[in-house]
Amino acid sequence: MLNADVVMDRQVIRKMGIEALMKSLGPIGMVEFMHEFDSGYGDYTNERHNWLDNLSINEICDEIDTAKKEV
Repeated sequence: MLNADVVMDRQVIRKMGIEALMKSLGPIGMVEFMHEFDSGYGDYTNERHNWLDNLSINEICDEIDTAKKEV
């Protein structure tokens, strides 16, 4: 158990946290739990603008209709 007076650096806290998750959830559960906090990468807002700004509403609707037919 940790003493409240002990100051831990981030590496130690992370290591102990992962060990606690592994013990409580097992390896698969630990990975699933950690994925809940993954923020991903890139700039979604900028990428979305690059993707959608050049399309008209009619083109977007046409793509939706095409995708529905493929299912």
